[in-house]
Amino acid sequence: MKSNAAAAEIAQPYAQALLSLAQSKNLTEDFGTDARTFLGFFTANKELETYLGNPFIQAENKKSLLKQVLGEGVNPYLRNFLLLLVDRRRISFLEPILQQYLVLLRQLNQTVLAEVTSAVALTEAQQQAITEKVIAITKARQVEIQTKIDSELIGGVIIKVGSQVIDASLRGQLRRLSLRLSSS
Repeated sequence: MKSNAAAAEIAQPYAQALLSLAQSKNLTEDFGTDARTFLGFFTANKELETYLGNPFIQAENKKSLLKQVLGEGVNPYLRNFLLLLVDRRRISFLEPILQQYLVLLRQLNQTVLAEVTSAVALTEAQQQAITEKVIAITKARQVEIQTKIDSELIGGVIIKVGSQVIDASLRGQLRRLSLRLSSS
């Protein structure tokens, strides 16, 4: 099992190299879209992560699987980068590398990530209102919203931007009310 610190240390130079390649080819956003898609696929299919991380499976088999999974829709430069990771025996760090690439891309674009947890799915108007609020708070140019649904919130939302958390959920309000009543 790899530690987060070791994974981050290994992922950083590869993510920076991928960003440099993307910038040189004017493909930063395309790579970002492909990275998000692949991360979603990777998260949904833990068997793929296990297979790629298995040191006993030959590199050629891993490359073959990656070519099948990626198909023709992925940029050839990104595909070659992933195949290079197999050759360098770093493919098991693919998830942290792609996550770090997205962090670097957000920094480049002056975009902040807002993790929004809500009781029900948000409408476009609600997402737009959250985006405007986060831009006002952070002074960022753009906001990328990552949503999660937690029915235990009862209602409202929790917005996390970096280390700042805004709890506007009914569960949070009830908890704060309970603390006030118990301290009286």
